[in-house]
Amino acid sequence: MNELIVFTKLLKNKTVDELISIARDDDFDGYDLCVRPGYPVNPDNVTEELAPAVEKMNQAGLKVPMVTGNFDLLTPDQPVAETILKAMDGAGVRLLKLGYFMFDPAVQDYWQEVDKIRHAFTGWEVLGKKYQVKICYHTHFNRCMGLNCAALMHLIRGFDPHYIGAYIDPLHMAIEGEEFPVGLAMVKEYLSIVALKDVLIQRGEINGHGKKEIEVVPSGEGMVDFTAVFSELKRVQFQGPLTAHCEFENAGDKLPNLIQHEITFFRGLQKKY
Repeated sequence: MNELIVFTKLLKNKTVDELISIARDDDFDGYDLCVRPGYPVNPDNVTEELAPAVEKMNQAGLKVPMVTGNFDLLTPDQPVAETILKAMDGAGVRLLKLGYFMFDPAVQDYWQEVDKIRHAFTGWEVLGKKYQVKICYHTHFNRCMGLNCAALMHLIRGFDPHYIGAYIDPLHMAIEGEEFPVGLAMVKEYLSIVALKDVLIQRGEINGHGKKEIEVVPSGEGMVDFTAVFSELKRVQFQGPLTAHCEFENAGDKLPNLIQHEITFFRGLQKKY
């Protein structure tokens, strides 16, 4: 069974001990650990704090297969890039999620941006090989480069899949109109981790016609076809981690119950498929 982990984006104020307690209570396998400013492990202290945090979680029976960098962690020449990879190697964390390259069609040429990003991945591949870390890029809607699997392959096709990976997200694929089995077929060689969350897509009004409005909702209440997600991942024998994003920004004190709901929902699908 794939490891089911939780993204710590909305658990910013939790200590390592508190994260361990949450995982035990809700029966999931570990964390995708945010290493961002303001988090317990951050770019300024990652050298000192990442390995002890991971070791404490490992001793509690939890896994930390991925670190998520800050939104602006984009190129391998940034001073923090090698610092984070070196710390990950020391801690035994083998997947790094980058930030997002944005695209504005009014002022940028798409294929020039592809070339720039592929140049960055050339450098990332070198660092990844040096520290045995795979650099993963996440499919994300809203005019991010690599917004679905088709666009992501413009950026990573031809690189070594040992060091450059695809982090695919059925929610963003649904928003961008990409069927999960088709997208999976495109990225299969690079597939490294899968995000899990759900979205409700509704019709809004703008200038006398329709527009797409989206809302992140508890999984099972939106439009992501999780039957396709889990059955297809089983069909291709994907062995990597699944990460529940639990991105309920305005949940307040309801967040613990929502995390528990997500884990229960996805555990049920794991057992079924």
